[in-house]
Amino acid sequence: MFDIERWQEIFETLSKNKLRTFLTGLSVASGIFILVVLLGFSKGIENGVKSQFEQDATNLITVWTGVTTKGYKGLNPGRYIQMKNDNFELISQKYEDNIEYETSLYAIWGAEVAYKNETGNYRVRGAMPDHQFIENAEIESGRFVNQSDLKENRKVAVIGRKLKQDLFKDEDPIDKNISIFGMNFKVIGVFIDPGGEREEQQAYIPLTTSQKVFNAGDNIRNMLFTIKMSDNFDEAVALSQNMANAIESELKVMHTVAPDDTSAVRVFNTLEEAKQIYSLIATIQAVFWFVGIGTIIAGIVGVGNIMLIIVKERTKEIGIRKALGAMPMSIVSMILQEAVFVTMFSGLFGLIFGLGLLELVGPMIDSDFIKYPQVDFNIALTTVFLLVFAGALAGFIPAYRAAKIKPIVALRDE
Repeated sequence: MFDIERWQEIFETLSKNKLRTFLTGLSVASGIFILVVLLGFSKGIENGVKSQFEQDATNLITVWTGVTTKGYKGLNPGRYIQMKNDNFELISQKYEDNIEYETSLYAIWGAEVAYKNETGNYRVRGAMPDHQFIENAEIESGRFVNQSDLKENRKVAVIGRKLKQDLFKDEDPIDKNISIFGMNFKVIGVFIDPGGEREEQQAYIPLTTSQKVFNAGDNIRNMLFTIKMSDNFDEAVALSQNMANAIESELKVMHTVAPDDTSAVRVFNTLEEAKQIYSLIATIQAVFWFVGIGTIIAGIVGVGNIMLIIVKERTKEIGIRKALGAMPMSIVSMILQEAVFVTMFSGLFGLIFGLGLLELVGPMIDSDFIKYPQVDFNIALTTVFLLVFAGALAGFIPAYRAAKIKPIVALRDE
């Protein structure tokens, strides 16, 4: 039940020493403010890292080759390891139960691409249909390469939005012909890539077509696989790492490469990297919580000290109350209410100021690894409950001490 007289007493007590009340409230508000800002920026770091992973599939295994650095089984070092279609097919078949999407690639860097009077040098990649999902590419218009394109060696191309803007300007490119090294390819689609303009400055053509028109035979440059994710993240990471290690070992056997030659066959597992980075983010968040909670505790200790001083100053008043029949619980309630009020009011001010600062400054931050720093509703609600608990904790000892005051002793107090 709302007791207006009780609130009048609280405001009167706090107004007797405005500077003391202000400094106490400032320490609590600062603690909440620092906690909110730290948590907001930890969320911004998490968002930034996630946006980097969104450029490609997170559960991706990428395979590429280089030059051997060690002699093995009578073969000299310095051999370039060239992967073939057969290598991809064998691995694809062996691990098909664990593979979600797959593609092999044959890329040409700096290919001359032209449309009418517009010409530029762009990357052209021969790919399979699954590559759209591995790259998280969104089709803006038209379609992506399909199995019929591969089977029939069609001269079709899917171009990035930036390439389309460079060559076609405002013209619709669908069903128009572009020239790649003087050979005509029909544009069948335009894609958008979360990696931005760098990824959109390229064209995809069917893998079989790229091998044929660029005289590559059955050579491939890369293999890409995404694994099927399980509900248990750690199990998915273990599966991905085991599969990556197995692929590396098998390719080394196929191409007679020393098992400890790290340059000839390279396999990169993004899921393992994601786990390490997310673990680091969790550590950063824990440190931020620790610093923020520590700052709040400092403020709460200040509130507790002030409430002890207030109880000391009001000893005679409390004694009179008890002499007139006030129950210990009413004394405890009075002190706790005052402590919770100071803590809640100051803390909510720090919370609102922190959230406001994040809303104001957040959109101005332009960094690859910090994006949209913010504190979600659940965390904000948690801090509110934290404030209530902290306020009650700060006032409990002074309240308990006040309830134990004996009227006869209190009335003697000067």
